[in-house]
Amino acid sequence: MKTSSEFIVKQKEDGTYITVKDIHDVLLEILKDIDAVCRKHNIPYFLNGGSALGAVRHQGFIPWDDDADIAMMVDDFKRFESIAVKELCDKYAIHSFDVDSRYNVLVPGMKIRKKGTYIKEVNVLLPNNIKECDGLFVDVFVYDYVSENKVEDLINRLGCYVLAPAVEIPEWFGKNFKGAKTLFMNHVRNYGKRNRNSKYIGFDLSWLFKNPTKPFIFKYEDIYPVQYVPFEDTYLPIANHPHEYLCTAIAPSYMTIPDEKDQIQKHTVDIAL
Repeated sequence: MKTSSEFIVKQKEDGTYITVKDIHDVLLEILKDIDAVCRKHNIPYFLNGGSALGAVRHQGFIPWDDDADIAMMVDDFKRFESIAVKELCDKYAIHSFDVDSRYNVLVPGMKIRKKGTYIKEVNVLLPNNIKECDGLFVDVFVYDYVSENKVEDLINRLGCYVLAPAVEIPEWFGKNFKGAKTLFMNHVRNYGKRNRNSKYIGFDLSWLFKNPTKPFIFKYEDIYPVQYVPFEDTYLPIANHPHEYLCTAIAPSYMTIPDEKDQIQKHTVDIAL
């Protein structure tokens, strides 16, 4: 298996290369700064999706992965949001809907972007309309309580698909339809509030790039309390029961290394570090 320094992302004008290792170095810096703030203020969070898989399978980043994701419960997210805009603002731009209404609510709840860097993403359906910073970022997903009733859950997810075009279409033309975004977010947040007594949580009600009949839903006890594990040259938090988490978030075969042809970067079109 190749190392991250062997995966070339871009050749610069001077003939040198930007590799996935270079991306990882920046992402790790961001993650360490986020972790320091969360530890300081007792805000629980955990590595999400492929970042969690990397922690378990590689004790760090997946060698060919070119992004990083974390997650936290909605109440913790609100606290983190108010703190991050104060304590991380020197090095990072904090992009979220409550901080700046230009933020596209169909993406993860927050992007923490490193100032002085640049990235153009593959997904053209999700433009960044906050052009003051196009920096490399860590995604922050928001988890909330979801219904144990599959029909109720599906109805609420389909409601997001009904509301989404009024949010997304103006985004394509650089327009900010704040009213539609507010309606969309109220729908998402109210669903969580109605299910506060549920034993289940999930993050993808507002994330529409997945089959709504197969949502990411986890038992609360499988994620909390989080545990810190080795990650590169530090320790970062993952789910309380990582096997149960990864079987749902990735696949039961999550420990299997993909074929070399599938070891590709999925997010980056252009980058400057």
